[in-house]
Amino acid sequence: MQLRKFGRTGRRVGEVGFGAWAIGGSWGDVDEGEAVAALNAALDAGVTFVDTADVYGDGRSERIVAKVLKERPGADIYVATKAGRRLPQQTVAGYTYANLSGWIDRSLQNLGVEALDLVQLHCPPTDLYYHPEAFDALDRIKAEGKIRDYGVSVERLEEGLKAIEYPGVVSVQIIFNLFRQRPAGLFFATAKKRDIAVIARVPLASGLLTGKLKADSTFADDDHRKFNRHGEAFDVGETFSGVPYEVGLAAVERIRRLVPGGATMAQLALRWILMFDPVTVVIPGARNAAQARANAEAADLPWLEDADMAALKAIYDEDIKPYVHQKW
Repeated sequence: MQLRKFGRTGRRVGEVGFGAWAIGGSWGDVDEGEAVAALNAALDAGVTFVDTADVYGDGRSERIVAKVLKERPGADIYVATKAGRRLPQQTVAGYTYANLSGWIDRSLQNLGVEALDLVQLHCPPTDLYYHPEAFDALDRIKAEGKIRDYGVSVERLEEGLKAIEYPGVVSVQIIFNLFRQRPAGLFFATAKKRDIAVIARVPLASGLLTGKLKADSTFADDDHRKFNRHGEAFDVGETFSGVPYEVGLAAVERIRRLVPGGATMAQLALRWILMFDPVTVVIPGARNAAQARANAEAADLPWLEDADMAALKAIYDEDIKPYVHQKW
């Protein structure tokens, strides 16, 4: 597992991390024992970056992370969480010092730590990025010692570009995968110039890029791949990366021909993300130990040939780009 510099924080993290949304909720039922096993398997495989949020399972994900880390004293694990989605309605007015401080206090308790490594605003309204007072509040909380650093998790590229104008923002989490390639342009260049850590989320397009989903695949009622197909609960870009399901399935069949021998499509998708130097860490989720180990092993795949990179870009340009490129 190669280490990459996490922006200007002074930390270095394994390039494949662990996304802890799936072990919290909104992906169907996940047994806690399997969730613990998945995270332990990831850490055993060299993962050093864990991404969670206070709303994943209403704190369940944070508590599972805390349980695992308590059993691994001395482990150098960088834990990022998020705040803001506990608001009953997403408004700029809700991102006050009092609210942010309260959410952070709750995460401190869930994670069982005295200070959070990284807190990210959790996909707030676009207009928030034009309100310095929210970032002033985070600066104040950092000065109090509750957080070591803060960043943002964004839906749209433009939000990330605006966020990194604030000097306290050290990281941006953004959707980046074979079906969402727009960040590789202006955003990556700007983030690299400003020494901003880039966290690539939704790397497998909600499972589409595993190659295992089919037209007749079914999902549990509490799985966002069923209840958020059209953005009913949150931004539709979080579900299948905003790509119409049938369109994504067709593109997957073209990608399948490019999967190297001995690798899975998921590993190819993760390796493709790691080909981009501005990416600090990619955070695939895992519901069990086998998935977690396979994700980490993607870091061992050889770099992709130029011809394969060009072929993957062509699939995006021809099949996917019209549906997503300018939306996010």
